[in-house]
Amino acid sequence: VASSSWQDQPPGAMAGADSDDSLYPIAVLIDELRNEDVQLRLNSIKKLSTIALALGVERTRTELLPFLTDTIYDEDEVLLALAEQLGNFTMLVGGPEYVHCLLPPLESLATVEETVVRDKAVESLRKISHEHSPVDLEVHFEPLVKRLASGDWFTSRTSACGLFSVCYPRVSSTVKAEIRQHFRTLCSDDTPMVRRAAASKLGEFAKVLELEYVKSDIISLFTALASDEQDSVRLLAVEAGVSIATLLPQEDLEALVMPTLRQAAEDKSWRVRYMVADKFSDLQKAVGPEITKNDLVPAFQNLLKDCEAEVRAAAANKVKEFCENLPEDSRETIIMTHILPCVKELVSDTNQHVKSALASVIMGLSTILGKDNTIEHLLPLFLAQLKDECPEVRLNIISNLDCVNEVIGIRQLSQSLLPAIVELAEDAKWRVRLAIIEYMPLLAGQLGVEFFDEKLNSLCMAWLVDHVYAIREAATCNLMKLVEKFGAEWAQNTIVPKVLGMANDPNYLHRMTTLFCINALSEVCGQEITTKHMLPVVFKMSNDQVANVRFNVAKSLQKIGPVLDSNCLQTEVKPVLEKLASDQDMDVKYFAQEAISVLSLA
Repeated sequence: VASSSWQDQPPGAMAGADSDDSLYPIAVLIDELRNEDVQLRLNSIKKLSTIALALGVERTRTELLPFLTDTIYDEDEVLLALAEQLGNFTMLVGGPEYVHCLLPPLESLATVEETVVRDKAVESLRKISHEHSPVDLEVHFEPLVKRLASGDWFTSRTSACGLFSVCYPRVSSTVKAEIRQHFRTLCSDDTPMVRRAAASKLGEFAKVLELEYVKSDIISLFTALASDEQDSVRLLAVEAGVSIATLLPQEDLEALVMPTLRQAAEDKSWRVRYMVADKFSDLQKAVGPEITKNDLVPAFQNLLKDCEAEVRAAAANKVKEFCENLPEDSRETIIMTHILPCVKELVSDTNQHVKSALASVIMGLSTILGKDNTIEHLLPLFLAQLKDECPEVRLNIISNLDCVNEVIGIRQLSQSLLPAIVELAEDAKWRVRLAIIEYMPLLAGQLGVEFFDEKLNSLCMAWLVDHVYAIREAATCNLMKLVEKFGAEWAQNTIVPKVLGMANDPNYLHRMTTLFCINALSEVCGQEITTKHMLPVVFKMSNDQVANVRFNVAKSLQKIGPVLDSNCLQTEVKPVLEKLASDQDMDVKYFAQEAISVLSLA
């Protein structure tokens, strides 16, 4: 920019002072950076890379960055945008050898009060840490981490927690010792927010440490955080425990990690137990088959029987994964003797979220337990859930039918499940009927065309004349999906005749449904079936007594026009639309004229 230092110019002066037209927009952007209007400042921050490119790397370093560092007292959304932009600024300040110039503004941003801004600043700092050379990392980056870690405000100390793991692997052993010490200090900080931040980063930090320090430092920190007075700290320690378990040799797990995790599974706070249930599959993989058999099976049973519904629901969600990950030699025995009794109780749980969580995974057990066990033990549970008063439970079972179908075959399944499907399809609550319609294409795919025609086709047709419009609409969409699955020939033989038969229904709403079905089916059935079978019915309906039906004829012709050939459009469709365009009803006229113009028939 022409002026020696653009920072010293009063707002508005830049645009006038600038004789070089190519830099004029930059002057405007810089003015905007200092404008009173937040939106203008935000826009300018988002174009910061444009300003930096125009200024060049040297002036970006010596003028723009100091200016940004000095003005970090702004609205949160502006600061958030700035924190994000600076993470992509390495090349704009001259590449990796100058990347440390970005540290001062990001350090300031990492200490502000608003959490999302701090998090974004930490994310950008982590990003640019990889672009520092090992020397620069020790000279510039690591001192920044230490300053944040020993800052007076908890905000800076929480930010520091996220930076240890990125610089630790690339510094000298002396500096590594200092970093470990800082992390230890933060784990016992007076402020719960800082301990929470440390607990959330403990697993990540453990992954970059040498094994000896994992054992000597991290385990004691993990144990302390897992028994912190604040449950919000303890639950984050659970996640760290899973990460730590993956790092330790098998022989150390039992002594170093399991006592703390066992304690967490029985914690007095349900939120901590919930976290254990939520992370159970990861924990299982981390500790291996022996500890799973001895320790985790009883712990999982307790979580499935927990007094808090949220914990039971989280554990129920993990039933399938837990069973899949059990050691093969004892899998069936453990499931049948320890897990299945708990699952049976959950099927009639008092809380619908628990039952729903179970219903979404229980079908998966059939592939693990095989045909005989599924028929004897699981099928009765599925049927009980299909009769549950909660629609979500019933739908979760139906949406996962394919797992069971693979194991016990369609005949066995249909005898048991069909009555339940029919019951849902005719449920008094229209939202339940709506949900089962949405699963119909999935069911059709699982059950095959013969079975579908024999048992479910009539249901699909019955929905077309439901008294609720949303059901009729969904049923129309369902037909289209079924034709996509089973093909146009099936449609011509099975669906189209029934749909066209409704054109003579005394109820005009049902006659209109015929038109909606034709709209949906014309595309998937193609030109021949549409021209030969559907179009004559649409023409006939153009003489309907009810104006609503007539204007829907015009809309239908507009919709199916692109499927027809040009000759048919000119000789057959055009005369019908012209006749409707002179109808005495205003709406019929309007839609007919619109169809004529859209189809270019004027």
